[in-house]
Amino acid sequence: MAIDPVCGMTVDEASPLRAEHKGVTYYFCAPGCRTKFVADPGKYLDASRAPEPMDADAIYTCPMHPDVRQKGPGACPFCGMALEPAMVTLDEGPNPELVDMTRRLRVAVVLGFPVMAFAMAEMAAPTFAAAPLRWAGPAVNWIQLVIATPVVLWAGWPFFTRAWDSLVNRSPNMFTLIGAGVGAAYLYSVAATVVPGWFPSGFQMHARVEPYFDTAVVVTALVLLGQVLEIRARSRTSLALKGLLGLAPKTARRVLGLIENDVAIADVHVGDKLRVRPGEKVPVDGVVVSGRSAIDESMVTGEPMPAEKTPGSRVTGGTINATGSIVMKAERVGRDTLLSQIVQMVADAQRTRAPVQRVADRIAAWFVPAVFAVAIFAFTGWSIWGPEPRLAHALVSAVSVVIIACPCALGLATPMAIMVGTGRGASEGVLVRHAEALERLERVDTIVLDKTGTLTAGRPTVVGVSVRGVTGTPDAQAELLRLAASVEQGSEHPLAAAVLAAARERQLTWPAAEAFESTPGKGVRARVGGRDVLVGTRAFLVEHGVDMSVPFQILSLQAAAPTPIHVAADGRFLGAITVGDPIKTGAREALDALRRDGLRIVMLTGDARAAAVAVGAQLGIAESDIYAEVLPAKKLEVIRDLQSRGAIVAMAGDGVNDAPALAEAAVGIAMGTGTDVAIESAGITLVSGDVRALVRARRLSRDTMRNIRQNLFLAFAYNVIGVPVAAGVLYPFAGILVSPIWASAAMTFSSVSVIGNALRLRRG
Repeated sequence: MAIDPVCGMTVDEASPLRAEHKGVTYYFCAPGCRTKFVADPGKYLDASRAPEPMDADAIYTCPMHPDVRQKGPGACPFCGMALEPAMVTLDEGPNPELVDMTRRLRVAVVLGFPVMAFAMAEMAAPTFAAAPLRWAGPAVNWIQLVIATPVVLWAGWPFFTRAWDSLVNRSPNMFTLIGAGVGAAYLYSVAATVVPGWFPSGFQMHARVEPYFDTAVVVTALVLLGQVLEIRARSRTSLALKGLLGLAPKTARRVLGLIENDVAIADVHVGDKLRVRPGEKVPVDGVVVSGRSAIDESMVTGEPMPAEKTPGSRVTGGTINATGSIVMKAERVGRDTLLSQIVQMVADAQRTRAPVQRVADRIAAWFVPAVFAVAIFAFTGWSIWGPEPRLAHALVSAVSVVIIACPCALGLATPMAIMVGTGRGASEGVLVRHAEALERLERVDTIVLDKTGTLTAGRPTVVGVSVRGVTGTPDAQAELLRLAASVEQGSEHPLAAAVLAAARERQLTWPAAEAFESTPGKGVRARVGGRDVLVGTRAFLVEHGVDMSVPFQILSLQAAAPTPIHVAADGRFLGAITVGDPIKTGAREALDALRRDGLRIVMLTGDARAAAVAVGAQLGIAESDIYAEVLPAKKLEVIRDLQSRGAIVAMAGDGVNDAPALAEAAVGIAMGTGTDVAIESAGITLVSGDVRALVRARRLSRDTMRNIRQNLFLAFAYNVIGVPVAAGVLYPFAGILVSPIWASAAMTFSSVSVIGNALRLRRG
């Protein structure tokens, strides 16, 4: 047991906050602590400071090493990258790392310019160090030393501290190479200026030992430029999440009786009634209590068409009210709103690691030692077989090798694409819980869909109204619905609720019923406006003497197992209202798109086979791919059976009974309209619950994985080509020798190119 002196939290081996890195266990005392990690818990036995409160908004983490978490900005001890806020906010303020690097870059450019001017003058006048002007050589060296020292030791100081951290943590990275390259060029130049007589003749050119202050200064400036560009580019990966956060309005209009006033969104509480006028944003999550309108939910669900909202409809904070005025009751506020949960879920997903990243990790573990080995080999080769001055050329070649190599590009290839891809998914209504699900979804060849709630609406809905065997005029249909609603308002049957919902949707009003009687399993009877009205099964009406010989056709309108509710008044049959579970809009279109993508579609349901086959026929699902009358435990067995036969299965569902199957499948996909346990069991959540979002999720997966492969190719190709060229393999054939200055420019370009390619994912 140990105590961290920074925050006062306990640090011990039982803590779940730990990470393995190259055989060493690192312990994290608590999320948000300013102590990055503790390799030896015993070193913090004495608490020297009192505990400090943790602010979740102040926690910073590393995209490449998400286990590194600390309070406030800094650099990752493993890869040296600047840490980023763990939580995305709209008002983050200036990036402290960007501000610091920009200031150092300006100093490096201003002071580095005269150093470069001296170097260019020497190249333009090769006789500069000849006898008539030999006296000026040492003076110029001392001037360059004075100017270059603040550039290297102040502007470039972060590179040396990160290089030192990488050695202490046994995690060599890009800054190990930069520190070694710049440090070697600078120390060599200092020695050449202060004690030139110590160098053998192999280092001398034009009868003197030439320094490489220009190399140290320009490499420092170029690496600083690369850091500035990289930090700016990385900040753009969170634009999608900031766009979602920007949807939330700053104020809401609270209704208190007849008084309405604007209040800050932070002052809205659960249960408050809020008015949303046309063109305004819905302030928080809740339910409509009065009014009706069409609301644009595209930024949350990805669906372009506005959704009709009536009393009882749920609305989501941040969506835009298009037409009418509504009054809503707040149900979820602050960080409990769907918008906030989406942002947090995606932010968490961005810090997960995809399995494909293991390839880059394994290579990166050997990369820096291999680069140093190549540098030593290049130095040896040039010092033996190179042109005069051999040792000077050998030093330049070795420095070029360590500068041009870029393990950072390998490390960035996957996390940058994951960050941008998950952010884009959030704006399309596709929430990714972890990167592994996104990678697996690309390889899926079979998708299993639950019927109720996934392919169909999952609730009884009026799908047809027929009057005396024909469709009837709209007025006749409305009259039939009005009579039925009058009687059904006294019933608690689910079919009665469907009739009442249909009447409300058509904005019908109905008189109160009298003498209400209910016959369980058959129907209800009541007097409406002096008429004796019967609503129920065919047998129920026949029992009461109604002539049912009139030709009658059930209008199902693409419903599974439609159920007719017959209506009669004063002994005369009037017509029927058909209730069923309608197929979701766009379901057939979505399944056709998935089939064109090579996926096998399987339907899984606990409903009767006849109902399942009816739905399957309308959706183009083969009868052999329909599993009906399946209990929850059997759903799990079906998934296991398909996977045992070699299928890579994705399962989409929305109910509690789907949770085991969602967890068992290679990828679990929860419909956002489903239960919390289903969403928690899934790797991907479709916010709208629309089957068409499956197509967007599949496309997102393929785009992201393609981008990752492109990034890895760019990183591998750059290093495979760049390191040998810097070592001088082309010199014997083409006379090409890469200077450290060009090597640093190429290294900067490699990281920025990987990030730039990842940012292309935002466009879809």
